[in-house]
Amino acid sequence: MNKIGFTGLLMVATLLLTLAFPALAAGPKPPSPPVAGVPAVPATPAPEPHPQIKDALEAMRTAKHHLQGAAHDFDGHRVKAIEHLDAAIREAEICMSMK
Repeated sequence: MNKIGFTGLLMVATLLLTLAFPALAAGPKPPSPPVAGVPAVPATPAPEPHPQIKDALEAMRTAKHHLQGAAHDFDGHRVKAIEHLDAAIREAEICMSMK
């Protein structure tokens, strides 16, 4: 009788441990094989860096284009404005290269 009781108790304890810790009962999982040929894609695309500077660069380049096509020289002020725009464009491009 004692032998049957101990065996029954051992079986119940094993069953309870198996139900309480299913991950331990299943054993270690083998690592999943990597998928070949498929690059890892982030869940969400990264935001565009410096969107305001990008817009400002586009506006400065458009302004420079308009000034270059102007019919009048305006006593050298048109050329000077283009030079200032070139310097501003260079500075904004440096900003765009920074993170």
